[in-house]
Amino acid sequence: MSFADLGLSDELLRAVSEAGYSEPTPIQAQAIPPVLMMKDLIGIAQTGTGKTASFVLPMIDILAHGRSRARMPRSLILEPTRELAAQVAENFEKYGKYHKLTMALLIGGVNMGDQVAALEKGVDVLIATPGRLMDLFGRGKILLTGCSLLVIDEADRMLDMGFIPDIEEICTKLPAQRQTLLFSATMPAPIKKLADKFLSNPKQIEVSRPASTNLAIDQSLVETSSRGKRETLRDLLRGEEVSTAIIFSNRKTTVRELAQSLGRHGFKAGQIHGDMEQPERLRELDRFKGGEINILVASDVAARGLDIKGVSHVFNFDVPWHPDDYVHRVGRTGRGGATGTAITLVTPEDAEAIEAIEKLTGNKIARRGKPAGAADEAPPEATEPRREKRERGGRRERKAEVPAPREAKREDRDRRPRRDDRRRDPIDDEPDDGWNGPVPGFLSVSLG
Repeated sequence: MSFADLGLSDELLRAVSEAGYSEPTPIQAQAIPPVLMMKDLIGIAQTGTGKTASFVLPMIDILAHGRSRARMPRSLILEPTRELAAQVAENFEKYGKYHKLTMALLIGGVNMGDQVAALEKGVDVLIATPGRLMDLFGRGKILLTGCSLLVIDEADRMLDMGFIPDIEEICTKLPAQRQTLLFSATMPAPIKKLADKFLSNPKQIEVSRPASTNLAIDQSLVETSSRGKRETLRDLLRGEEVSTAIIFSNRKTTVRELAQSLGRHGFKAGQIHGDMEQPERLRELDRFKGGEINILVASDVAARGLDIKGVSHVFNFDVPWHPDDYVHRVGRTGRGGATGTAITLVTPEDAEAIEAIEKLTGNKIARRGKPAGAADEAPPEATEPRREKRERGGRRERKAEVPAPREAKREDRDRRPRRDDRRRDPIDDEPDDGWNGPVPGFLSVSLG
């Protein structure tokens, strides 16, 4: 099957071809025709399956007919994080190059005045995080009564982050007669309830079993100890054929310390976590994509939404606290039909968490021994100069290996903000008048 068989316009087919794609992925092949027929849709698909294009492509052709009005977007795409929202915007830029559609990106970290100006001119597509959308709606800067197409993306992630009440409120402000598309990697009960309430006779598409991981990813567990995790990781990085790797940790403090430690040992490593300002995060991502660094140490703020081609390895330095996060972490590799490797470092204390992951995915993860040369009984930085250990504070670093419940809660805010904070972009710690890096040219708004 080719994209031409799906009923897309010639202009769209040309853009898709120029982007280097000739055949649709399974979810694209199944989702695009019913979306073009204006049907509601539930798409259950693991990360890396081409899900974004499955709604972006038909939306472009649907919106090609019609005209936008001031403060009344014709369609709305809800994303849980600004990184995901920005990537969806890039997809519209890439595939909509031969259509004259106007778009706006409504996310935290961007000057609100510019966003209001874009809305005043009228947009065909509004891509937003729930927090910023609710903020501007409350200020009377946006009307949703003209929105005829709604996309709720990463619904299970929205649930994790406490956004479901906001989404329900947003849905009540849209016209009752509309087309609604809902995408999720899993379908827990609250998401099914949301779909039952706001979707009308939806077509359900499932391209992989819920909570399953990509079969193209070689997954394994490597046994180690709490004191020897860093040395085990370094041995794996040296022993594996690592071209690019993302290393996940549960806590932001560990992300910072681990990235610095890898740098001292000669690895080209960067970091991304929720305490960084948005421009810093974008700079680190650009360094990673550009090859200046080939290792990115990340907290779960980056577990979903990073779409970087060619990531050969994912390492879980810490076993994730929530089983769903394992699926999304390892999904950063093996994307777009490529193969990948996901390695999780496990200590005896992780047995229960691994059991929960295997129960969720329905697969037993292969065990393998420690890499050659790993000395688990040595302190984490035994091979480093003593001066560096004093500068870092060795006692504090060793203590950080075992997360205290209160600190763990603080770090978990990357993914699950308190109910009182749910109207904020969950990874927005900076003021609203900050800048989050370059907006794609296709989304730029002329104020002249």
